[in-house]
Amino acid sequence: MFLSVFDIFKIGIGPSSSHTMGPMVAASRFLKALAALPGRTECRRLTVSLHGSLAFTGKGHATDRAVFLGLMGFRPDTLDPDQAEALVAGLRVTRSITAPGIGAIAFDPDHDLVFDYGPPLPGHANGMVFTAHGLSGNVVLREVWYSIGGGFVVSEDQLSSVSPSRDTAAGDVPYPFTSAVEMLRMGRESGLSIAAMKEANERVRHGRDLEPGLERLQAAMNGCIDRGLRQEGILPGGLSVRRRAKGLHQQLLGERGSNRAQPHAATDWLLVYAMAVNEENAAGGRVVTAPTNGAAGVVPAVLRYYSDHCVGANADGERQFLLTAAAIGGLIKHRASISGAECGCQAEIGSASAMAAAGLCAALGGTNEQIENAAEIALEHHLGMTCDPAGGLVQVPCIERNGLGAIKAVSAASLALRGDGQHFMPLDNCIETMRQTGQDMATKYKETSLGGLAVNLPEC
Repeated sequence: MFLSVFDIFKIGIGPSSSHTMGPMVAASRFLKALAALPGRTECRRLTVSLHGSLAFTGKGHATDRAVFLGLMGFRPDTLDPDQAEALVAGLRVTRSITAPGIGAIAFDPDHDLVFDYGPPLPGHANGMVFTAHGLSGNVVLREVWYSIGGGFVVSEDQLSSVSPSRDTAAGDVPYPFTSAVEMLRMGRESGLSIAAMKEANERVRHGRDLEPGLERLQAAMNGCIDRGLRQEGILPGGLSVRRRAKGLHQQLLGERGSNRAQPHAATDWLLVYAMAVNEENAAGGRVVTAPTNGAAGVVPAVLRYYSDHCVGANADGERQFLLTAAAIGGLIKHRASISGAECGCQAEIGSASAMAAAGLCAALGGTNEQIENAAEIALEHHLGMTCDPAGGLVQVPCIERNGLGAIKAVSAASLALRGDGQHFMPLDNCIETMRQTGQDMATKYKETSLGGLAVNLPEC
């Protein structure tokens, strides 16, 4: 099994990797397939239907806007978020998109995209159907796509032709561990850290591009934190949730070195970093999936905490942090899920907290066994967490939940570092428990906003 650090961490836009980034990528791939099709010039109209969680919470996650932008040829990693609204407004005027080699194709955003609230498609909770119609209404091309979490998408054909994990094949990487047990064994046999094994795997695929790529990821994470700390006002979506990160940050800066500073202020820094990211995400800004948008604040917050607050922090530690976190994220995705629509928020915040705990433990000099222990502790104490966003928006409880996930990650790393790596529950078993719990969890608690906090709102 090989999932690159650049698969786990993707630069994109908010508010959701599965409901925004994934549908945009799927739409752009459908458009590309249509442009390559013989007889494509017969296409006169496009229609799209959204199913399962994409239908129930798609409006709150801007899934419709993402599909529109994807059909216009844009991708999450290159789109300027500030231009999105103007582009969609233009589509509502022209009611058509322009496809390479075809020209103008009718697409009315108010009628040709349908939120289907019936049963989900069989392959995954996040399903989409794209259809191109010919002159007489005949079907020129029809494709079913699934957004499987973290910005990953697969077509119906790909889903049926690959392994259940849907991950990239190991190929010729030197350390193709598919479990934590294998990871620890390979570490003992090679004498290498988890980060060093992950780096060796990445070198096969990315060579000299690895360092610049890691630097871009960290810069994007820090840039998102910094933007979030500068912004204020009300988040879009109708819940009237106000941004708090800037105000909290100003309070913390004012208390530094004063007798007002509390011993627990360290946790407040974690909170403010994570909340800054997820307020940016909720506003549709540029974020890094880590491993998803809904959980995008945890890893950057803990990494920033390491860089700015930990004694002895350095660039090599930051590098080890990212590589180790990606290794753990890859294991969780391979063996279970990082999708809230599949396994609830335990798969998003829980996975992110495990990744951040492992990364911090590695950066602070932990052994491979201590790193695995840190990841297990963090994940174990998110088991059973539901994904029940109010109004289908990645705001309540998501923004605060990222902050608490970051705090748990630091606590897990600290507890593991104070031990010798020996512990009762192996990480692999904890991941499997998360998968089984997600399978048993009622659909209304898996990113549909049909249960939990989403329906128990104060009436005011």
